Amino acid sequence: MTEHASAEKGFDDLLAANRTWAARFTLSGFDGVAHRGVAVVTCMDSRIDPLRMLGLSPGDAKIFRNPGGRVTEPALEALVLGTHLLGVERVLIVPHTRCAVASNSEDELRDKVGASAGKDASWMSFGVIENQVRTLRADVAKVRSHPLIARGTLVGGFIYDVDTGLLRPVD
Repeated sequence: MTEHASAEKGFDDLLAANRTWAARFTLSGFDGVAHRGVAVVTCMDSRIDPLRMLGLSPGDAKIFRNPGGRVTEPALEALVLGTHLLGVERVLIVPHTRCAVASNSEDELRDKVGASAGKDASWMSFGVIENQVRTLRADVAKVRSHPLIARGTLVGGFIYDVDTGLLRPVD
């Protein structure tokens, strides 16, 4: 496959798949509440299937994804809304092994992006994680101490192993 082979297809293959999905669609009428009371903050990595890794189904959880699975300001906004309006009672923060933002320096990512883009990327920040466990603990503490996270919300940190599928709790 060439470097941009999927882009050359446009969106036709995805729209065809969507029509197939819609023909068998059974999720109509969901209310948008996390019926299992779960929210997951995780990485955008395509090796992570947040619902299936936890034995959940559509409608069970709220999922927030970003590079590195960090608790950013937008993630906090989602968690505040989730804990007060959408039935979230448990929050899992789940970065993963072999993550690009945890295994490269800012300069390395800037160089890689700059080389790919053919443009200077020295000004861009990618939120590199120097110590994944320490960062995860800080993100868990950030959610636990946030004044607008609903009282009684259980918050846990876990590292997902992309090679085994297992979650490792981090205290």
